Amino acid sequence: MNKYLSFGYTSTGDNMDKKEKIFMISSTVIIFVINFLIHNVYKILPNDFTAIFFPVNESIYEHMKMLFTSYFIYSIILILFRKKYKANNILFTNLCGAVLNIVLFLIIYLPIYYRFGENMIVTLILLFLTILLTNYIIRFIYKKADSKELKIAGIILFPILFSLGAYFTFNPLEESFFFDPVEEIYGIPEKK
Repeated sequence: MNKYLSFGYTSTGDNMDKKEKIFMISSTVIIFVINFLIHNVYKILPNDFTAIFFPVNESIYEHMKMLFTSYFIYSIILILFRKKYKANNILFTNLCGAVLNIVLFLIIYLPIYYRFGENMIVTLILLFLTILLTNYIIRFIYKKADSKELKIAGIILFPILFSLGAYFTFNPLEESFFFDPVEEIYGIPEKK
C-alpha cells in the first residue's frame, strides 16, 4: 500500500506519527471553526436553500445539521487540496465522521442537557472533544482510500442525508430534539 494513503496516515498500526497528529488536530480545529462560521448563515441569508444546510433555529437537531454541514464543507476544502495530500475517498470518510460525531456528541450531550440544561462552555468543550475523537477513529477509514465503491458511496450518501435533513427542517417533529428553546418554536421561524 502507498505510504501516504491519505493526508499522511500510514497503513499499519495504531501509532500516529507527527504528521498524522498535526493533521488530526488541524482537522479538528478547522471543523470546529467551520461550525462557528456557518452558525448564522441562515439568519444572514434566509431562504429555502440555506435552510437545507445551515441551522434555522437553536434546536439540538439544527445544531447537529450544522455539524453535518461542517464536515461536508471540510470535505470540499480537502478535495480542493487532494493532489497535495493524495486523498481519494474524502467524502465517504467525512460522511462517516459526521455521522459518528453526531452520535458521539448526542450520547454524551443529551443526558447532560436534559439533566442540567444548556451550558455553552460545556457544550463547546464537548463538541471539540467529540470532533477530535471522531477524527482519531475515522483515520482508519482513510486506509480504504483507493476504493471506488467508497468514493461512489460518499457521492451518493451526502446528498441523500442532506435531503433527509432538509425534510426535518421543513417538517420538524414536535419533539424536544426539534424544539428551539430560544424562540419556543419548531422549524423555521418565518414560516410559523
